[in-house]
Amino acid sequence: MNIPLHWHTEPLLLLLVVGASWAYAMVVGPGREKFAPALSRYPLGHAMRFHAGVIVAYLAVGSPLDQIAEGFLFSAHMVQHMLLIYVAAPLIVTGLPPELTDSFLLARPRLTAVLRWVVHPVTAALGFTMLFSLWHFPEFYEAALRSRPLHIVEHWLMFLPALFLVWPLLSLSRVLPRISFGGAMIYCFALMIADLPLWAALIFGEHPIYETYRLAPRICWLTASDDMILGAAVMKGFNEIFSLVNMGWAFFAWYRRDR
Repeated sequence: MNIPLHWHTEPLLLLLVVGASWAYAMVVGPGREKFAPALSRYPLGHAMRFHAGVIVAYLAVGSPLDQIAEGFLFSAHMVQHMLLIYVAAPLIVTGLPPELTDSFLLARPRLTAVLRWVVHPVTAALGFTMLFSLWHFPEFYEAALRSRPLHIVEHWLMFLPALFLVWPLLSLSRVLPRISFGGAMIYCFALMIADLPLWAALIFGEHPIYETYRLAPRICWLTASDDMILGAAVMKGFNEIFSLVNMGWAFFAWYRRDR
């Protein structure tokens, strides 16, 4: 079956992608004396990660992957969200140099107080898990597939909480720092547990739970049931890899510090 695949080139999406990269380059480049006076030179490593995160986010929602995810394969949809959550969000968070982040936060104590609550491990993990699970209820999921504006809202409500989710593990800020090594290990273990109910509902369901994919033309060898199981495996695989890598890093960093 031939699918007329295309890239999303809506002006608002392109403006957001290009605007984010341009604003970052201006702030840490020509404007760093004003916005990040502690930043002595252009932070090349941080910039590469930030721009890579923006590119991955665009590939997730602007490439033909989005078209396949909307009308044909649930597993493609899950790849989209995993790219946003476990690839784009970590790259963007680690792409923010502390000299920029901390000068911004110190100048805004009220906002910092709110963000300190938002990125607290309990708040971040519970908020993300609840939103991620809620959007995968069939009623909300199907509604987002039928409405482009709602679909965009869904993506934002995956991506923004993902930034808060990874902040306790990957933050470079001294104002809103990452959690302790022991706390990081517990946090990662909790993340591996948190998505188990949704994973179980997807992988052990007797029938496909999303009507769109049950009725969709088959564009590959996967049946609708196989596609749902593959989507659950993709979700769990990204979650496990991200959690185990960060748990392992925390363990060995803790060991090196205290030996």
